[in-house]
Amino acid sequence: MAKSPSRRTDRAGSAFPRKEGTVFSGVMIGLIVGAVLAVGVALWITGNNPFKSSAPDASLPAKIEPATPATPETAPSFDFYKMLPSDATSEAPPSPRPAAITTLYYLQAGAFQNPADADNLKAQLALLGIETVIQTRDLGGDLGVFHRVRVGPFLAMDEINRTRALLTQNNIPATLVKEVPTTQETP
Repeated sequence: MAKSPSRRTDRAGSAFPRKEGTVFSGVMIGLIVGAVLAVGVALWITGNNPFKSSAPDASLPAKIEPATPATPETAPSFDFYKMLPSDATSEAPPSPRPAAITTLYYLQAGAFQNPADADNLKAQLALLGIETVIQTRDLGGDLGVFHRVRVGPFLAMDEINRTRALLTQNNIPATLVKEVPTTQETP
């Protein structure tokens, strides 16, 4: 088949001729349009208008205020020797009295070497509506690790007696444990 003479092809065999520099000019036009849009969006977001006149509006009456000399503020003066405590008494400042140490009471429902047994007792007490805590202690030597199931802390004896009565109704023996928190000195 013969080619039709009305159609031209370039060296690569393409039906549409390629013009040099069209890609570069397209990229440049895209960059310029993008930069103009970015500046426009930035000015719109910040509320700045570069075309707004900074001169005062002629339609508004101008106020003329008398010129007042600016007086600098005086800096506060400190007399450190008057502010510091006198050296006449070399007594130590009185130490604050420690807050009254409140004794905490717990009801210990059991102590187990097997952690699963402690979890079972905790679940049984949870079904009764009693919140418990499992404390793990290493007693050292041949005794090993014990898991204590405790109810509390209690501050009043009325609460202790009510909880102990509930435990004895459900055949759970409980021992009253008194704990005095240690106070730590603050520097």
